[in-house]
Amino acid sequence: MPIIVTLDVMLAKRKMRSKELAERVGITVQNISLLKSGKVRGVRFETLEKICDILECQPGDLFQYVKDEGET
Repeated sequence: MPIIVTLDVMLAKRKMRSKELAERVGITVQNISLLKSGKVRGVRFETLEKICDILECQPGDLFQYVKDEGET
């Protein structure tokens, strides 16, 4: 998958656990885990805004685009 979620990296930089982020955002730890693993099909802008506010980061700090080797 060409979109890599780097939420775990940002959590580590901020020395914050998934549980604390989930509580502060108002979503379940399971949803944070799914987001970290990239197994979600989408994320609401409202949720993304809360995550960025809490982690004091930009959306681009949480996601990375990596072009597939086979793409032209």
